Amino acid sequence: MRVVLACKALVVEEYRRKLSAIAQQSDVDLIAVTPQSWQDPAYAIAFEQSPPMDYELVLTPLAFNGSYHLYFFPELPSILDRFQPDLLHIDEEPYNLATFLATWQAARRRIPTVFFAWQNIVRRYPPPFRWMESYVFRIARCGIGGTHAAERALRTRGFKGPTAVIPQFGVDPERFAPPQSKRPDGHQFTIGYAGRFVAEKGLLTLLRAAARLPVDYRIVLIGDGPQRAQLQALARELKIEDRLEIRDPVPSSSMPLLLHEFDVLVLPSISTVRWIEQFGRILVEAMASGVPVIGSTCGEIPGVIDDAGLVFDEGDEAQLCDALCKLAGDAGLRRDLSERGRKRVLDHYTHQRVAEETVGVYGKVLQQQGSLPPKRGR
Repeated sequence: MRVVLACKALVVEEYRRKLSAIAQQSDVDLIAVTPQSWQDPAYAIAFEQSPPMDYELVLTPLAFNGSYHLYFFPELPSILDRFQPDLLHIDEEPYNLATFLATWQAARRRIPTVFFAWQNIVRRYPPPFRWMESYVFRIARCGIGGTHAAERALRTRGFKGPTAVIPQFGVDPERFAPPQSKRPDGHQFTIGYAGRFVAEKGLLTLLRAAARLPVDYRIVLIGDGPQRAQLQALARELKIEDRLEIRDPVPSSSMPLLLHEFDVLVLPSISTVRWIEQFGRILVEAMASGVPVIGSTCGEIPGVIDDAGLVFDEGDEAQLCDALCKLAGDAGLRRDLSERGRKRVLDHYTHQRVAEETVGVYGKVLQQQGSLPPKRGR
C-alpha cells in the first residue's frame, strides 16, 4: 500500500522515527510531507536533519505557518497527483483548515483519508471550523484519537466512522535509555522540565513548590515562551534565582543526554477553559530514560504515568513539594520508579508499537474499500 502522511510535527527528527517504523512494515510504501520549519507561537522549530531514510520525505511550504487552525499544505494536490497514494493520512485535528483541504483534495481523487486528533475537550467550534470538521467527519474513513479521551470527544462531537486509539508518536527506547553509569553520590538534586513556557504548563507552581524544599536542589527548565521573564522574576522574588537555570530549546537528538542530568522530571500542567493536557510526551521520554516523573492531575497525565510515577493535584504547590521531598530523600523509590517507567514505555509507547497499530488502521481502511492494493516494488 502506498501512503502519503502529512504532518507539521515531522520537522522534529525524533518524531520521524515513527515513519521509519511504519516504512519497515510489510508492503508499506511511505511518502512523508512536512515543512522546512514550524513557526510555533512559543518558539520556532526548524527542520532537524537525519540520516538516510527508508521512506520518501517531501519538504514543502506551509501557508499561514504558525497558525494552528489556519495553516495548510498548498502543494499537497500536486503531491497526491505525483505519488497517487492508496491512502492519505493527514496527521492533524479534524477542525483545522489543513485537514479539511487535505480531505477534500483526496476525495476528489477518490483517495481514502485518515485523520488524527488530540483534542480531549468537547467544544462547539464557531464557523467555519465547525463546517470544516463536519465535512471531515462525513468523508474521512477513520479517525485516530491520541487517547481514549480524544476518541470519546470525537464521538461526542459527531464522528460516526471507525476509530482507533494510538498515540501520535512513540519513543525510541534505544535513543532514550537509562545512562550507563550512575550519578555520583552527594550531587545536587536536579528537578527538570522541558517544553513551552506558558501559563497552562504550571511552571509558577513548580517554582513555588521548589522554594519550600528543605534539601539542596537546582531547577533546569529547557524551552522558551512568553512566560520566560515572569519565571525569572518569580525566582528572584522567591530568592531561588541562583537555583534556577533556563536553557534554550534543543534539537530532539540532544534530549536524551539532557534528561540524564535530571533526578526527576516534573510536568505540572494546569487546566484552562480551552485546554487540558493532551498527553505530555516529555513524560514518556523521561520514563524511557529511567528518570522518575511527577505529574499533575491535569488531563491525560495520570493515565500516561499510571503507577510509574507520582501524581499531585494540579496547582497544589504543597503536594508537589511533598512529592519532590519524597523522591529527594528516597533513593530506593527513585530506582523503583525508574524501572517502572522504563517498563511502561516498552509496553505501550515505542515507535514500533505505534507503527504496528497505525499500519493496522491503514489495512482496515483499505479492506473497507473492497480489497488491498497489489504489492508495489520499491
